Amino acid sequence: MPVPVPQPCSAPAAETSSGAGLTLLVIEDDPAGTFTAPELSAAAGARVRIRSARNLTEAGRLLTDDVDCILLDLALPAGAEARGDGEGEEDRLATLKHVLRIAPRHAVLALTAEDDAELAAEAVRVGAQDYLFRGELDSRLLSRAVRYAVERKRADVAQNQLTESRLRAQENARLERGLLPTPLLDGSDLRFAARYRPGRSRALLGGDFYDTVRTPDGTVHAMIGDVCGHGPDEAALGVELRIAWRALTLAGLCGDELLSTLQEVLEHERESEEIFATLCTVDIAPDGRRAGLCLAGHPAPLIARHGRAAQLLPYEDGGPALGLLPRARWPRRQVELGGSWSLMMYTDGLIEGRVGDGTQRLGQDGMVAMVNRQLAEGLTGEALLEAAVTQVRELNGGELTDDVAVLLLDRDQEIARHRAAPGGARSVNIPRPRPASPARAQRPPL
Repeated sequence: MPVPVPQPCSAPAAETSSGAGLTLLVIEDDPAGTFTAPELSAAAGARVRIRSARNLTEAGRLLTDDVDCILLDLALPAGAEARGDGEGEEDRLATLKHVLRIAPRHAVLALTAEDDAELAAEAVRVGAQDYLFRGELDSRLLSRAVRYAVERKRADVAQNQLTESRLRAQENARLERGLLPTPLLDGSDLRFAARYRPGRSRALLGGDFYDTVRTPDGTVHAMIGDVCGHGPDEAALGVELRIAWRALTLAGLCGDELLSTLQEVLEHERESEEIFATLCTVDIAPDGRRAGLCLAGHPAPLIARHGRAAQLLPYEDGGPALGLLPRARWPRRQVELGGSWSLMMYTDGLIEGRVGDGTQRLGQDGMVAMVNRQLAEGLTGEALLEAAVTQVRELNGGELTDDVAVLLLDRDQEIARHRAAPGGARSVNIPRPRPASPARAQRPPL
């Protein structure tokens, strides 16, 4: 079905008429012409009520919402309104073009003489739904032509709406794909993977956001955040915060100074004071063995060290979410990572899904247990994130209503030593993060 587009306050007549009858507005200046009866007989088909106008000014007054179709005599002299629309030489269809402009959503029939078939065909090309010859006109033919014109206009309007919605969906898809982050990790020995599932149907972006960059000193900075809410405004604000974070990070800011500046950006860009955002930032030292952690009302990351079960990083010293307290502070905590490790950062959409039919949530403990089972099965990188998001959805019993973003950074000490050795590779290919596959996320076609 076509996606609805915003409509005028007054519904067009062609979409509001019932099967009980149709209303035809006849525009012709012959007072003794064909249309003298106020209504065509029901024996001729659907009942057609007739209104008559002798000029465009009178037609404008009679063109109300209950009019379904307009029958225009092409021999009607062009009034001042139609002549004002002309271009250069006299236009025999100036009156028709004017009617099409003032009644863009009404069906229009052109009435002309039998010997002017070329003009009649041109009228259809310009925009009329059909044409009738004056000498061949009778009640049955008119009734059938009116019904045909109304249905054809409805079909044209529906097709235009469908085309517009498809173009809009394609534009939105291109825009949203362009806004998905491309990690800047050239020269790093870390491996990157990410999964993104917006809570909104047919969307690619939600209120969650993430990014990863490597600064010239070799430090790898990673961030993940969540704007409260799930609509397009929240998605736009999330993109703004991500871009601001990347710019501030490349400018040398980190920790409390960076988060304080991000809070200023949030306060200036949000629509209301109730909007806030949670955030988690990690800056990994060039040797990859330690990191600085800042939490702004966000769940702590999960770390799995070589030969040990996954566990949450310390989260006791976190600060409030951005946008809640004007002069808040966010302490930076130093954590030891070790030689080989996997660091998983996520938004609360991953842990707030239900478990079974009751009200129980998965929670952080349930997520840690789930990830440990998947690690025991040998899953890593992209496969680990795919399995985690899929299992959370299955436990929830269907699609998750909240946005979900998960990013994973891996470091293998032996691979890092090989790359650091003379002649070893100095960088890795970082794939562009992609949202969940079409089978799991509703994604508009390109």
